[in-house]
Amino acid sequence: MAEAPVAARRWAPALMLLVLLAGTVALIGGGGGSGGRLLAGLRAESTAAASGTRRWLRDLSLPAAARRGESDESSAAAATATMTVPGAVDDPEEVVSQVHMSIRNSTARRQLGYLSCGTGNPIDDCWRCDPDWHKNRQRLADCGIGFGRNAIGGRDGKIYVVTDPSDDDAVNPKKGTLRYAVIRDEPLWIIFKRDMVITLKQELIMNSFKTIDGRGANVHIANGACITIQYVTNVIIHGLHIHDCRPTGNAMVRSSPSHYGWRTMADGDAVSIFGASHIWVDHCSLSNCADGLIDAIMGSTAITVSNNYFTHHNEVMLLGHSDSYVKDKAMQVTIAFNHFGEGLIQRMPRCRHGYFHVVNNDYTHWEMYAIGGSAEPTINSQGNRYLAPTNPFAKEVTKRVETAQSIWKGWNWRSEGDLLLNGAFFTPSGAGASASYSRASSLGAKSSSMIHHFLNLPLLPTVNTVNGSRREALLIEISSSLGLLLGI
Repeated sequence: MAEAPVAARRWAPALMLLVLLAGTVALIGGGGGSGGRLLAGLRAESTAAASGTRRWLRDLSLPAAARRGESDESSAAAATATMTVPGAVDDPEEVVSQVHMSIRNSTARRQLGYLSCGTGNPIDDCWRCDPDWHKNRQRLADCGIGFGRNAIGGRDGKIYVVTDPSDDDAVNPKKGTLRYAVIRDEPLWIIFKRDMVITLKQELIMNSFKTIDGRGANVHIANGACITIQYVTNVIIHGLHIHDCRPTGNAMVRSSPSHYGWRTMADGDAVSIFGASHIWVDHCSLSNCADGLIDAIMGSTAITVSNNYFTHHNEVMLLGHSDSYVKDKAMQVTIAFNHFGEGLIQRMPRCRHGYFHVVNNDYTHWEMYAIGGSAEPTINSQGNRYLAPTNPFAKEVTKRVETAQSIWKGWNWRSEGDLLLNGAFFTPSGAGASASYSRASSLGAKSSSMIHHFLNLPLLPTVNTVNGSRREALLIEISSSLGLLLGI
């Protein structure tokens, strides 16, 4: 493995800390004069040092065979994958750094009192502090973070209001229905006139540049087919309850005004992402579907899954088609501020090949494992809260699926700032198992103790002292907080 430049290894962390302190001083009191010139010089020197470190760290994202200099066709494919898949970035660590900056800035504004409604969750603080958010719904598209941050959905299109919850004809949908809107060719921002339950007869096949925005209404997609995002780009799904999805298919289904075709049986995923890019799933509740809750496969990339509430399901989230499908080496996914709740068993997520940033999530339930993978994915776990089950044989957060230790020991799996409770443990590997994996180019995610603020959910019951008397704080059921979680 190539060594980092000596100056970069030795000085970059300290210089980056000085830059952070300088930024804090500027935020509080402003700056200028000789002090400003000194800080500018420190920033320049730090940037140069961190640049060399990033070049070294970038090698860590390559497969182990490529790092060893071996001649390996799959390694060569991995090295060029991000150049051939639209939406993938060359340096995922830059995106990780941007996520950290968003969290840090939002938390700083909250602590300094700039936002009375601020939670420290940069997505929510971006739009929910505006009491008139409903007058400019499309502003939500500018609030994304992570790999799916550039998903604009229907931001540049008109507002479409769903008035009819029916789904009687998958080939010729009626105006006013959700299906009629999502297959249009033009960008649309789709909202709902009232509360409704939509039972889809066949897959809801999305067209590009669409937002489904459930804010302001209680919208369920349930008891039938669910959402398919296939070979399209720029889709935002926000504020829906998606549950009890069932396999459908062997039917004709329209995917655009000019095309419909025969669909074979669908698996019954809540959200199926297939060969798609720039996708953002935010503030949804998902549960109890026939297959996965969110599955992303077949070269999908540039995805953010944030602020969602997952419950009552076995295989929660699959990211990557198969060990042999090397195009998924370009898959890049951010999983942030989600609550993985009761009744979950495994795959939160289960990853293959790509780069996965798991940051500030709350894992309160699993029965087998939380995060699994095969085919050498890079997993960067930061600032999460992992509460292990009572089963003494299921305490491990991580699982390498059907892979010998002699192979997975070289995979880059990292845990930083995670809160491990009730005996939970995370098994790091590769560069993640050594101090050298700490990045001079990015600071740690927000502490896992702040997760309840990010999720807008209450903490577990605590004992409070009021006027010298002790009283048990009321346990607020998660279901009663779902309105906050969904932003409705």
